Amino acid sequence: MYEAEFDGQGSRIRWTEAAGSGSGSAGAATVYVHGLGAMSAVYHAHVTAHPALSGRRSLFVDLPGHGISDRPADFSYTLEDHADALAAALDAAGVRGARVVGHSMGGSVSVVLAHRRPDLVSGLVLTEANLDPAPPSAAASSSIAAYPEEEFVRGGGFAEILRRSGSTWAATMRLADPLALHRSATGLVRGTAPTVRRMLMESPAERSFLQGTLSGELRGAAELVASGVRVIQVPGAGHNVMFDRPDVLAAAVAGETV
Repeated sequence: MYEAEFDGQGSRIRWTEAAGSGSGSAGAATVYVHGLGAMSAVYHAHVTAHPALSGRRSLFVDLPGHGISDRPADFSYTLEDHADALAAALDAAGVRGARVVGHSMGGSVSVVLAHRRPDLVSGLVLTEANLDPAPPSAAASSSIAAYPEEEFVRGGGFAEILRRSGSTWAATMRLADPLALHRSATGLVRGTAPTVRRMLMESPAERSFLQGTLSGELRGAAELVASGVRVIQVPGAGHNVMFDRPDVLAAAVAGETV
């Protein structure tokens, strides 16, 4: 396990690694970033075992407030703050020009990272990333952000969301800090300026976006494609493409045609 300070007050963002040909040198790394209430290794480690990804240095980073990373109470947990913390991890790991694989909120953070620190990112592979502010009320982030912070953290909101969540998501969400979870969800609902969608469309990085067909149509897909984003519809997959179709995600990370 590795760690780096991210807030100027001693708080640590942590990650685990799978060694590869790029270990110990700048670049040649693939970085995996989890979604809201998740953990990177739990959601992505099995994907790196695919033959298409053999021999690659892989970093599984847990964002602040999640998994094995610290959870400071005075941190804002905005998308920008998460991206800066992720940058601190990659700087400490000696990574440049990484392929960053981000799921859901982690995809949004990855896009913001590429916008703020283009030296760190050569490619983006996004799985159902949040591209726009104010997602539908049924979205997980909106459901969490609908609670006032105090009610969510100490008034039973966190416990209620855990009860309403599927067992897979609850298994990692229960390990997240409730305050960090609420502020992260609020940051997703608030969005960024420019929007994550605009940052993605204007990014010079190689870009792929995976959308499970069970999740419905990807809004604005045509404009993403027109801007150079490779949009991949994944048959038989829902929001968690890495569990439903790990072969398709591995191929996308490897840069293979699906």
